[in-house]
Amino acid sequence: MSPVPVLAYHHVNDHRGDMVTVVPEVFEKQMRYLRDAGYRTLRSDELLSYINGELSLDEKAVMITFDDGWLDNYVHAFPILRKYNINATVFITTDWIEQVSNNAPDLNERIPDHKESDSLVKRGEGHKVVLNWELAREMAESGLVEFHSHTKSHRKCHNLSAEELGEELEGSKRVMEERLGRPCIALCWPFGRNNSLSVNIARENGYSLLFTTRRGIVKKGSDPYDINRIVVKDSAFWFRKSMIIYTNNILSNMYLGLKRK
Repeated sequence: MSPVPVLAYHHVNDHRGDMVTVVPEVFEKQMRYLRDAGYRTLRSDELLSYINGELSLDEKAVMITFDDGWLDNYVHAFPILRKYNINATVFITTDWIEQVSNNAPDLNERIPDHKESDSLVKRGEGHKVVLNWELAREMAESGLVEFHSHTKSHRKCHNLSAEELGEELEGSKRVMEERLGRPCIALCWPFGRNNSLSVNIARENGYSLLFTTRRGIVKKGSDPYDINRIVVKDSAFWFRKSMIIYTNNILSNMYLGLKRK
């Protein structure tokens, strides 16, 4: 059975060269490749079933994830996901969306780069760059996009007390399930930062999958509370090469072994 790479995106917009951005034309080539090459794109519950040995994958499979819940995920990525019938998971910071949902975004306004977007959120102008609940519901109702937790306020969880972690993890899960009417079973750590306390608090609050920012792939029997991912580059060639490597047991073991040295 082939391993499953979990692909990590942040932005899809026109700011070529921004380190966490894939431009729309490249993103479309990447999604077209997955479709044409016969890849199955997994939802979070399917990934968990695969890990637990309850789902047998005869075809090659990947999982598409987006961190933070940026507006460009709706403006640029979502139409392409629909075009190629690709499933994706978006990890959202619920405080950000709660703060912007009374302000409708201008979908025709220029989308800023990551640094400016981050500054706008900190200045209380997140409605210009962050999804709101209305858009998230539209994406979820398509049947292609699911939403899970990126905590309540995007803090580094390895520095937090048990009480603070409870607020971050239980709070975001509760709000998401209330707003979207769907179970929230997965969590992606902001900045990839976690420790044994944060993992235990997440498990106590009903999370079944915990995602990191470390490079790696998922196999049957992998630890569902320590899911590694592959950060996607703004390159169609890199993408095709990486999919061949990371969905092959021998090649992925060799390549990841070299990267760790």
